[in-house]
Amino acid sequence: MTGSRISDLRGTARAAVRIGQRAVADAAGRTPSSAAEPWTVRVNAGIDWLCRAQDQGVDRGFSYGYTVKGGWKPSYIETTGYILGTFLWAGDVLHRPDLVRRAFEAGDWLRQVQLADGSFPNPGLDPHSGVVFDTGQDLHGLVSLAERPDGERFVAPARQAARWLIEIADDNGRWTRNTFNRIPHVYNARSAWALVRAGRLFDDPDAIKIAEANLDWACSQQQPNGWFDQCAFSTGAPPFTHTIAYTGRGLLESGTLLGNERYLQAARDVASAAARHLGTDGVLPGRIGIDDQPADPSCCLTGNAQFALNWFRQAVIDDDDEARRRGLTALRAVAPHQALTGPADVRGAIKGSHPVWGRYAPLGYPNWATKFFVDAAMLAQELPGFSP
Repeated sequence: MTGSRISDLRGTARAAVRIGQRAVADAAGRTPSSAAEPWTVRVNAGIDWLCRAQDQGVDRGFSYGYTVKGGWKPSYIETTGYILGTFLWAGDVLHRPDLVRRAFEAGDWLRQVQLADGSFPNPGLDPHSGVVFDTGQDLHGLVSLAERPDGERFVAPARQAARWLIEIADDNGRWTRNTFNRIPHVYNARSAWALVRAGRLFDDPDAIKIAEANLDWACSQQQPNGWFDQCAFSTGAPPFTHTIAYTGRGLLESGTLLGNERYLQAARDVASAAARHLGTDGVLPGRIGIDDQPADPSCCLTGNAQFALNWFRQAVIDDDDEARRRGLTALRAVAPHQALTGPADVRGAIKGSHPVWGRYAPLGYPNWATKFFVDAAMLAQELPGFSP
């Protein structure tokens, strides 16, 4: 047996112990930390874990995360794109140039894995074919880098990714191909937001036109109760709060950049729909059907953190104190699930679901759950009148 094989088996065994212990604690109702811990401590713990995720492989992308299936996974192209934006923000706010350096290193890795047509693949699907959502998330990162004074080398890759998103659209300007499960998804509103950012940066009206076509379609799928059709990974399935929050954020930020009240109102309406399910404990159901019924007894902690972030952004954009309160309630529900002591593999991370065996990213700590938790916690501290 080779040394690498032995190392893999040891990593799998260690992960099984780590996550097995978390499962036992979840079954007993024990959380790894107190909600009273300072937010600054939590932000730093989350960032430190994301740094460890970046340091796992030979490249400078961010590991998919830590799971029961082998421990640390290879770098994940899609989420590396938007995590590096978190590092740029945190590096500036926390006066940590090391985080900015890491963001640039992640961006250089994205340049290496970008396909010749400008798109980004999901190697788990097809390593040779671009995916709309993945390309959109990496476009976010490339635009964030290109906007910086020292980010000139990211301008061309950002232009190329934006051009691919324009050219892959159908005759109606919509993304109906090169999508997960080969169906359109309203959560590509988040990709449209990236294209809006690129369109504004590069003064590209075609980018704005295609983004608006997809945002308009997303709005057309919204029901009177606030929920969206075509919001799940597969047709007819109740979506996770994760993809619902993706949709709301894309509409909210695009509406703000474009001054489009329709998009802003659609984002407010889905935020209000989620608020109907936000208990005093701050926990949202993991999935909510288009019929406004909870469809999952577990909590998608990833989506919970995203909705906290969305409510905070709504509070800033609309000067809405109730949105700020909802965001804090939702964020406080996620916080105790972050371990602040213990093994480095999971210290500072947020698991995909609670309990850990829940339906979303079961038995693992996906990197984007921690990313959105850190984003929400940092933004919370910037709100006027913030009180832990």
